[in-house]
Amino acid sequence: MSRAVEKSDNFWLKTLPNPPFRKERERKQPILALAPMAGITDSAFRQMCRKYGADVVYTEMISADGLYYDSNKTLAMLKFAQSEHPIVIQLFGKNPSKFTKAAQICEQAGFSGVDINFGCPAKKVAGHGGGVTLMRDLPKCREIIEAVLSGTSLPVSVKLRSSIGVIARERSDRGNPVAKTRDPHTTPLRGSARDDSAITTLDFLKFMHDLPLVAVMIHGRPYENPFGAEIDYEMIKKCVEYCKKNMPKTIVLGNGGIMKPEDAQKMIDKTSVDGVGLARGLYGKPWLFKQCRDYLKSGKYQEMTPKEIKKAVLLHAKLAFKSKDTHGLIELRKHLLWYISGWPNAKELRSKLVRVENISQIKEILK
Repeated sequence: MSRAVEKSDNFWLKTLPNPPFRKERERKQPILALAPMAGITDSAFRQMCRKYGADVVYTEMISADGLYYDSNKTLAMLKFAQSEHPIVIQLFGKNPSKFTKAAQICEQAGFSGVDINFGCPAKKVAGHGGGVTLMRDLPKCREIIEAVLSGTSLPVSVKLRSSIGVIARERSDRGNPVAKTRDPHTTPLRGSARDDSAITTLDFLKFMHDLPLVAVMIHGRPYENPFGAEIDYEMIKKCVEYCKKNMPKTIVLGNGGIMKPEDAQKMIDKTSVDGVGLARGLYGKPWLFKQCRDYLKSGKYQEMTPKEIKKAVLLHAKLAFKSKDTHGLIELRKHLLWYISGWPNAKELRSKLVRVENISQIKEILK
């Protein structure tokens, strides 16, 4: 039996601008969340996003198996600064038996919430039966969610994709769809956004409607075309409408294709989501949170000046060094290239920034 989440456990109710109840759908301050991104959303980047107005930040994907087996490498990824709260840790894996202990460790580490990844299309995850491919086995998804719920009193959420294609549908003992897989590399997706024979986010929510999920973040592109397809606003809207009627205390966040403030407004206008999850649009622009907030309030936002960008770069570098020492600066190099993208002398700067090993070098290059 799944444990119901009490209000006292649910940070979403206490820390975000408005409580997530459907009768308050027209909230004036939509939730702005940092979506989980492998190799990107480490502690330093999360702190940058909080500085620029993120309401909640998600960690990189953390292996449930790694936590279960007490992997030092995985445990090291649990470190975060208090300023990052509210912070949600995202778990991935495919074995339900590993998730209860993993959730216990997450709670003991001090996280605000636990998210489960059912949306990653990366080959190293999906290719081994995890991430978005789990949506083809809804009973297993349910087992994983129940395992997490049994291991923690923290609010539990999920990250999904709009759909994943199938070749046939069966019916489980619960009378819900269980998909047989197809190879997305050999069977083309019909249409620009969603195959008509697919397991969708709506199927997922219907299967989990009685579980106390506090939030669901939906990436609006399908597994078969994870970054190039048009955003499936229709599917996200259907999920919002379903939750309004059947899961009224579950927050719905729209994700995918939000590269500028106008995209966030479009997502909200087309789907009526409670908020948005920002991801690749943040590359070199953690201040996109502030721009989105300003635009959603007033219809206007300011671009950052080169001087302001340089100041942000140095702050990011200091946070990265504090978090991971020199290794943090090496990992920062990709961010440095994003920060200076579009600058007149970007080519010259890139050749230098890819070799930086200390903050002084960054200062000298950007002076």
